[in-house]
Amino acid sequence: MKSHIFRILQTVGTALSLVIVPTLVLAESPTYNFSPVNQHDINLTAAYWNPIIAYVHEKSGVKLNLKIGRTSADTTSYVLAKEVEFVFSNHLFSPEREKLGWKVFGRRQTPAVHGQIVVPADSPITDVSQLKGREVAFPGQEAFIVYKVPYAYLLSQGIDIKPVFAGNQTAALVQLFSGKVPASGGNSQLVDSYERRENRKVRVLWRSESFLDLALMASNKVPEKDVKAVAAAFVEMSKDPKGREILHQVSKEIGLPTDAYFIAATGADYAAYRRFYQSAPVSLH
Repeated sequence: MKSHIFRILQTVGTALSLVIVPTLVLAESPTYNFSPVNQHDINLTAAYWNPIIAYVHEKSGVKLNLKIGRTSADTTSYVLAKEVEFVFSNHLFSPEREKLGWKVFGRRQTPAVHGQIVVPADSPITDVSQLKGREVAFPGQEAFIVYKVPYAYLLSQGIDIKPVFAGNQTAALVQLFSGKVPASGGNSQLVDSYERRENRKVRVLWRSESFLDLALMASNKVPEKDVKAVAAAFVEMSKDPKGREILHQVSKEIGLPTDAYFIAATGADYAAYRRFYQSAPVSLH
């Protein structure tokens, strides 16, 4: 009798485990890698993004793991190697990379940005033609606003310079103000924030047409329900007192306006990027 009762209990226990275990698995939060372009050094980039993605996880139930390399080129290499599911980037609008199937779902609501060529405010250099044959600092070959746009302009003007790649915009400006290079490529937003943080002043020798700030994008392998949940968390962040306070604090940390929040966007908003590639040298694609 005892063995018969034990067999019954054992059978019931097994049945319960079959019901409970799948339920626990289904309840687990999905986790994806998120790679924002390194616009600053690693510490500053992490200080900005970690509180934001923690908030997005809390609101959406979808966990984003921050995955950044030492340089912006390293970070983009993770994206191209398909090790990442979400990005904050403008490195994916060339004709070849558009075939990868990334979908824009949002962007940061900040003034349009311009590619620039800058020198210290007290530099004797007053015209881009004076840079011929000289070194100019850029973050890296992947940087659209800071490298591809200014370099395409220099090539179109027959001004042959020697690119020096510093890893990110902050590092390029550090090289500029330390005297290692006479000029730097610039993203107007990042140059302005650097000036505020470091109490420095630049002279802008040239600036491009305007481009929207970087795009929040999702890989086509992410289920639509997860993309929608993440997108909603980003867009609603500024409407929630807690989310708004996080945005204020992290924006202040990197020198952005405190109202730099996220809004919905689509790929159509990034037509200016596609126009650039229609006339840019193939080497810059």
